[in-house]
Amino acid sequence: MTTPGLRSLIRSIADNPRPSIQDGLLLVSVMLVGALLALQYNLFWFSAELSEPQRKVSLAEAMALTVLLALCVCAFAVRRLREVRYEAARRAVTRSQMRQLRTMASHDPLTGLANRRELDSALAAAIASSASGQEHAFFLIDLNGFKSINDLFGHAMGDRVLQAVAGRFQSAARPSDLLARLGGDEFALLSYDVDRDTAHAIGQRMMATLDSEIRVGGRSHEPGASIGVALIPQNGSTPDEIIHHADIAMYRAKSEDKTALVFFEPPAAIN
Repeated sequence: MTTPGLRSLIRSIADNPRPSIQDGLLLVSVMLVGALLALQYNLFWFSAELSEPQRKVSLAEAMALTVLLALCVCAFAVRRLREVRYEAARRAVTRSQMRQLRTMASHDPLTGLANRRELDSALAAAIASSASGQEHAFFLIDLNGFKSINDLFGHAMGDRVLQAVAGRFQSAARPSDLLARLGGDEFALLSYDVDRDTAHAIGQRMMATLDSEIRVGGRSHEPGASIGVALIPQNGSTPDEIIHHADIAMYRAKSEDKTALVFFEPPAAIN
């Protein structure tokens, strides 16, 4: 047996003491039976007194006992190694299931984007990092004209349009940013380390993804997007405050055009 195999066997014995004790008792029982047979037939101490034919029979019996003992040892080792492989496979399955559960808990099942829970955590971290001078931007995106898609073509078609929109938004977002779906036709984007001008450029790219029609199921759809932007830390010190201010800006965008981008401005700064 190779050294790694021996280590696996020892680890398996330590991890499974009860089955190991049972197998050990079985081995001891076999060895005792072999010893009793040897004593009964004087296989070792009185072999010199046996005739040549008797000695040959005794040797055959000894060899049979040795083979039996070897088979028992092999069976013990094989069982332990199988348990090691089974335990490793079980742990791998458990880790995979845990990863899937974590993904389900933090991602939207329809689009695969981050969900509200993941976004809240990222927002809290972004706000905390702003204490060291970093600036970020939060975009709240609401699709325009999406309700009519659901009403005319059904929710299955609407879901496919949402998946297509999510794909376009992902292509426009930076790899370092967090894109999320909050529910329904509402999306959000958290862009890290940006000033107002950079945030404006990112917002323009997001809107531009909807300039061309979305063709799904043999039909063309042209949803627009109203985008509200809140800057961090200028426009809030908590996730709820940032989202609320972006929501205010987003509703102002809805009143302007089918596709518009509006930054949040405190009421005192509005003319």
